[in-house]
Amino acid sequence: MPDNVPRAIAAPLLSWYDAHARDLPWRARPGANAPDPYRVWLSEVMLQQTQVATVIPYFAKFTARWPSFEALAAAEDADLMAAWAGLGYYARARNLLACAREVARRGALPETEAELLGLPGVGGYTAAAIAAIAFGQRAVVVDANVERVVTRLFAVPDPLPGARPKIRALTDTITPDARAGDFAQAMMDLGSGICTARAPRCLLCPLRDQCDGFATGAAETFPVKAAKLPKPQRYGTMFWLTRGGEVLLVRRPDKGLLGGMRALPTGPWSDTPPGLADAPIAADWRLLDDQVRHGFTHFNLDVALAAATIAAQTGADFGTLKGEWWPIAEIESAGLPTVFAKAARVLGRKHA
Repeated sequence: MPDNVPRAIAAPLLSWYDAHARDLPWRARPGANAPDPYRVWLSEVMLQQTQVATVIPYFAKFTARWPSFEALAAAEDADLMAAWAGLGYYARARNLLACAREVARRGALPETEAELLGLPGVGGYTAAAIAAIAFGQRAVVVDANVERVVTRLFAVPDPLPGARPKIRALTDTITPDARAGDFAQAMMDLGSGICTARAPRCLLCPLRDQCDGFATGAAETFPVKAAKLPKPQRYGTMFWLTRGGEVLLVRRPDKGLLGGMRALPTGPWSDTPPGLADAPIAADWRLLDDQVRHGFTHFNLDVALAAATIAAQTGADFGTLKGEWWPIAEIESAGLPTVFAKAARVLGRKHA
């Protein structure tokens, strides 16, 4: 079917959604009360690059502790960052707090895409999703699930990521004026449960009669993806400095990767193993046999681990480091980012 021929997508999809919508803690059921804009916004920020199953317990914890924009706006930066630990992409947490404070200052979350785009951490997808889901406005919402559904509906032959402008334009052609939020969520649910990346359940799909991918007999081959380039490899050293029953933690710079988070001291992550050159203070450091490996979005990291102990009464000059002594027995409560939590588990077992 040519791309310029309108397709009867919305009606069968919304009928399917009314019967099969996922029950999610941030979602208003079809036909129920209007969604809470705070919960929609919070969930959309959390769901960026993160799976639904991972987000659900964090969402429950956040909404119990900070149930509104005003409550979140009053949170301490360190408390927010600690509560976010494990969700990854930590710039989202900094923007989350900045956005909550801006919305609290304004008195309400803006309702239009254009206004939403002016808020910290709100990009094109998030603005469209909030406008549609929270406020019922017609907006073209394209996440990874929607992208997959649309490339199959239209058998888009162009590889990602170059095909994304075309995919958005095609999504625009099938997005209805009414129930835009339900339509967006229905597309997401269809991609999550029926039009899955592997082994799509085409015979259960309410859109299969409209789907060019199904007609080819090879729906699973869409979307076409460009070959992945290998990730760069970087190296670093993390330092476990103990004093009595405590370990030294530092606060990472506000700007940059894992900004503002508590962490173990570490030097720059570079192309070659740095050894002990970046130790936070002079001490009897020893490199351990253990290493930690972690994959970030844009690079892989191998971390050497070093340990040293100073006397409990010893003071230490940490220079520009924002250091604090943290009880080793309570290290799980420090809110360390995942890569540092991995190292702490290894080091804590051996050097508590």
